[in-house]
Amino acid sequence: MKQDKETKFEIGVIHGRFQILHNDHVKFLLAGKKLCDHLIVGITNPDPSLTKAHDSNPHRSTLIANPMTYYERYVMIRETLLENGLELSEFSIVPFPINVPELLKYYAPMDAVFFLSIYDGWGRQKKEYLEELGLKVHILWEVPLEEKGLSGSDIRNSMLKGEPWEHFLPTAAIKLVKKWDIITRIRELSKKEI
Repeated sequence: MKQDKETKFEIGVIHGRFQILHNDHVKFLLAGKKLCDHLIVGITNPDPSLTKAHDSNPHRSTLIANPMTYYERYVMIRETLLENGLELSEFSIVPFPINVPELLKYYAPMDAVFFLSIYDGWGRQKKEYLEELGLKVHILWEVPLEEKGLSGSDIRNSMLKGEPWEHFLPTAAIKLVKKWDIITRIRELSKKEI
């Protein structure tokens, strides 16, 4: 996906859990890519040791909210960005332990611009974390939670209930969810949390 016009930033960093990568995630990632030459996609909650609960959204740290491994999300994001016309040279994918902000310097360049979308207290907390580190933050959009659109929780719940879910995901993600049998994993995790 070559840029049509000069981009605003050389390197942009964008992040999320991407549990499971859905169409609104793709919109978010591509909005960030439009603004930079090289996009670094940070995957939060890369492993259980870097997953911590936060008062603004304790659900984000539960097992059911994190059914996929870092590697699976890495592959899903890579394949989806390639499917959307980006070239491998235009993006990188890294762990992004936002819950332990002092570690971010080991995964992303601190002189990049950090893209955010804000829907709730957790989004505002992440902005605060980044700004406390002296990082340049660029808000892609800020909307109330009820206007957020798709959520990974809703998609995982649809999978649990046997409801249609494919229309929420990009083609590459659908293939990988089926290949890795993520729905069975989500069902097993839901039994553990009862």
